[in-house]
Amino acid sequence: MSGLRSRIEVNNAVFSLPYYVARDEGYFDEEGIEVELISAGSGRDRDTETPDKPVEDHSMVESYGWHRGIEEDEFDLYRACEWGQIRRTQDSRKGAKVICKRAAVSTQAIIVRGDSRFNIPQDLKNAEIAVNFHAGSHYITLGMLGGYLSNEEIRAVHWGGPKQRFKAVRDGVVEGAAVMEPWITVAEKLGFKIISEAFYEGAEVATPSLNEAAYEAIDRAIKKAVKRLGNEVRPYLHYLIEEVPSDLISLKPEDFRLSRFRYNEPRPYTADEYREIHEWMNKLGLLDDESVYERIVDQRSTA
Repeated sequence: MSGLRSRIEVNNAVFSLPYYVARDEGYFDEEGIEVELISAGSGRDRDTETPDKPVEDHSMVESYGWHRGIEEDEFDLYRACEWGQIRRTQDSRKGAKVICKRAAVSTQAIIVRGDSRFNIPQDLKNAEIAVNFHAGSHYITLGMLGGYLSNEEIRAVHWGGPKQRFKAVRDGVVEGAAVMEPWITVAEKLGFKIISEAFYEGAEVATPSLNEAAYEAIDRAIKKAVKRLGNEVRPYLHYLIEEVPSDLISLKPEDFRLSRFRYNEPRPYTADEYREIHEWMNKLGLLDDESVYERIVDQRSTA
């Protein structure tokens, strides 16, 4: 080992699968870096953090959410949706910045119960849709419904993690929810309807403590993992299956639609694509005017 070390957060398996693959297949070791994977949430239990009722005002929910550990020196690198990472970087007090686009190109779907009266996006006018504020489910819901409804007609409400959002729909607490895999497959197997589905990118955020040599070693290992996943994703789907309680449903790798799993090599975050995202988020009141590219993006990502 070269003495390089990093502590990296892993959250929902569909987003962090390349990191599990890099660890399991020995790619981090090959690149001379010792990596410790840290579970998101700092030991918190999402089941105990569900609000008493859906929260309608995004300003009442802090942007870090499940990733607060980046501000508490628990890890120096993590990934989440592109929009949320921009917002959390704006709010960071530790100098964390977006360092590249993540490997996972994920999808989320707005689901409703099988007996719901809703069938198309326009039907969701003023319907409560459970999301996790300042996370992918929040932004992708605004994006998916924004082509059909006005901002005032879209009622995204905070409810918490994907399992909690799924149960909120199942139990009739809300009329719909945005969820990622494996919860899309869970919904389909249990007879729920998909109203809309969209793919989106994410970003990696790093603190200044992640030095350039460590970042480059991680990047090389993740690129190897992406290639491995491109050849065969099924051997690693057990990480997603483990997120679903066995008393809810039993999933097998064959249950998943493999076209939903897309992984690219991490790449630089360009000023042009940032400008478009900033304009959209700023218009929705989710980002400050001063959060320009140079403030948000680590310039290593543009080299």
